[in-house]
Amino acid sequence: MENSNGSSEYGFILVGFSDRPKLELVLFIVNFILYTVAVLGNSTIILVCILDSRLHTPMYFFLANLSFLDLCFSTSCIPQMLVNLWGPDKTISYAGCVVQLFSFLSVGSIECILLAVMAYDRYAAVCKPLHYLVIMHPQLCLRLVAVAWGSGLVNAIVMSPLTMTLPRCGRLRINHFLCEMPALIKMACVDARAVEMLAFTFAILIVLLPLVLILLSYGYITAAVLKIKSAAGRWKAFNTCSSHLTVVSLFYGSIIYMYMQPGNSSSQDQGKFLTLFYNLVTPMLNPLIYTLRNKEVKGALKKVMLRILLLWCCSIP
Repeated sequence: MENSNGSSEYGFILVGFSDRPKLELVLFIVNFILYTVAVLGNSTIILVCILDSRLHTPMYFFLANLSFLDLCFSTSCIPQMLVNLWGPDKTISYAGCVVQLFSFLSVGSIECILLAVMAYDRYAAVCKPLHYLVIMHPQLCLRLVAVAWGSGLVNAIVMSPLTMTLPRCGRLRINHFLCEMPALIKMACVDARAVEMLAFTFAILIVLLPLVLILLSYGYITAAVLKIKSAAGRWKAFNTCSSHLTVVSLFYGSIIYMYMQPGNSSSQDQGKFLTLFYNLVTPMLNPLIYTLRNKEVKGALKKVMLRILLLWCCSIP
């Protein structure tokens, strides 16, 4: 039994990588390991930022938010993908597909804007060091995060219903491992160019505009760093921004290639692996990048681990 938009009471079939059965087991093992590392890494970053009072600064407030978004980003689709990779059942319910699409659109959009907010924070730290705490006061930090969340939710609230209500004429097979907007739009049996162009417009506002702001911030940062006379000072300034710049490069590099193409012209297989990269690999790498390149985070992590170890030892009778 099907309803008017072509979905059934049983939902959709996620084709994923089922055309490569030998690859599915390998992908299950690899993705399970990466997802576990992503969950543990991002949970640790959040825990450390909360427990260590030295990290109660704007930079680590934004970092904790980024780690939370990475957790949500991966969890929005990876558990379902692991279930589908493990066995013959490749289905997802209609409600599950709606939730997955909404989560994916909102969290991905929020993260784009949050990365721009973090770039502004780094600009204030490097270019206005004496006024940093005045500029990045707690109220402003909360407002910037609220703007990021609000913009991402607006994108999802607008695009999710438009995408899900497109007529599909009984087509239930999604040629992807998740309910992603481009794959769902391609299933439509009507002209969906209006929806595609609206999605492209949102991509300009939510993906391209924040990227321009990030590049502008780093342009000012580069100019300020070049004015520093001592090599030690330049290295310290560079080290302050390098982690964030690496994360931006990984995230935006893949997501722009996917979404800034009218009509989504990239191949299906290429699209699947790129989506897997920014949905799982990037959230897994982010905690490692910030931990390995940041002495404050490493010090706080050691302090928290030592505290947990002491509590555990004291609890042993």
